[in-house]
Amino acid sequence: MKSNSGAKKRYDLTGTGKIKRKHAYKRHILTKKSTKRKRNLTYSALVAGTDEKNARLLLAN
Repeated sequence: MKSNSGAKKRYDLTGTGKIKRKHAYKRHILTKKSTKRKRNLTYSALVAGTDEKNARLLLAN
């Protein structure tokens, strides 16, 4: 089964097998967003448990 090309670019696997993702809303229109909000969007997050099954299908894992 092929991996989804878009998903390959967006997700990373951690050492324990969880799926890491980036936050949305950090690309443009940044002037109206507070510094704190932009800083917190910088850090990566884990894919929610409810979405993890679908993400794994896209990654063919």
